[in-house]
Amino acid sequence: METAVEKLEAQLKLWGAKIHRLAAKTEKAGVQAGFEELIYIDELKALHAIAQSKFDEFRTAGDTERTRLEAELKSAWEELDAALKDPTP
Repeated sequence: METAVEKLEAQLKLWGAKIHRLAAKTEKAGVQAGFEELIYIDELKALHAIAQSKFDEFRTAGDTERTRLEAELKSAWEELDAALKDPTP
């Protein structure tokens, strides 16, 4: 059975792959991506990096640190999730 940490890790990987696919669409030959699209992808990449960093910190933290880090991880997680659900720049 997957632990909560493993589920978080799997979700981050899925989000990373989705962001990569979105970025690849803007890099295809003959595709003129708009400025807003490029900014959106950059924002997603930044939010993913922040969420990944918070997750890595949470995963390696001891029990007392995890309580403090949990709120930070949740906030980063929710920001990335919301940005992925609403692609309007």
